[in-house]
Amino acid sequence: MDRQALPDRTVSVAPMMDCTDRHDRYLLRLISRRTLLYTEMIPATTLIYGNRDRCLAFHTFEQPVALQIGGSDPSQMALCARYGEDYGYREINMNVGCPSDRVRSGQFGACLMARPQRVAECVHAMADSVGLPVTVKCRIGIDDHDTPENLCAFIDTVSNAGCDVFVIHARKAWLNGLSPRQNRTVPPLRYDIVHAIKSEFPHLTIVINGGITSLDAAARQLESVDGVMIGRQAYANPYLLADVDRRFYGDRQPAVSREAVLEQYIEYCAQQLAAGCRLHWLTRHILGLFHGQPRAKVWRRYLSEHVHDPGAGVEVIRDAAREVLPLAS
Repeated sequence: MDRQALPDRTVSVAPMMDCTDRHDRYLLRLISRRTLLYTEMIPATTLIYGNRDRCLAFHTFEQPVALQIGGSDPSQMALCARYGEDYGYREINMNVGCPSDRVRSGQFGACLMARPQRVAECVHAMADSVGLPVTVKCRIGIDDHDTPENLCAFIDTVSNAGCDVFVIHARKAWLNGLSPRQNRTVPPLRYDIVHAIKSEFPHLTIVINGGITSLDAAARQLESVDGVMIGRQAYANPYLLADVDRRFYGDRQPAVSREAVLEQYIEYCAQQLAAGCRLHWLTRHILGLFHGQPRAKVWRRYLSEHVHDPGAGVEVIRDAAREVLPLAS
């Protein structure tokens, strides 16, 4: 099957459970036009047996968006990849990095790093089913299965099945003894291992993830790999992305201001509220919009305290904004 062109992945935002839903992605797209965005990880069984439209529907304004799927059954993964293609996603990504017990009990996520042949079978089935790029997000290793040789063997096996892009979290995962939150911080970062993978497989696109909290740090990583994926920092401080387009893509348009981002997001919120969305589903994504700015704590507190008020609407956001900036009515 003819493969569509890969979206540019110089800078991307990681798929994050309970974070990168469609509302968050809309906000991030207001800030950066070029950053590649990912959905939350969606289990294959949820897409097959659950409310598919609720899981997959998104605003075309969010593009480019990649769909991340969790699963280990090749036929299920192929079916879900077709769903993603039908809904208009630009890429299908397989989760081989999540260390949670719930994910592991479903036999997918990081535990699959010990089963490269099964990952290869899933990749092959998906690649045969769609014309989209099929990519893999993984760790540098799991438990005691964490040598550079193990990782090289994994990359070699899966790439031969049709995967040309690997997003590698530069930490191993401990599947026994550490929580998912601890697995994001406790295992040491080993950027050198990811850099070595790029040297070993120069024909593959290698994207690095883990502990990257500034654009300066991203620029340093791009000296050794093809792309950088920013995770929690992009959620805690979404305006971090404001200079991405100019700095990494040569965009000559000036960065959009926080005020302009908020005005446009308020318009979006009004539309979503009219469609039945709840206000706190929308406001939780903008708590970090004024990260590092004067009175940012006041902004967060005001939203948190008033978002559940009876009849609360977009005026709550405007009232909160007046605490930190002269936002026009």
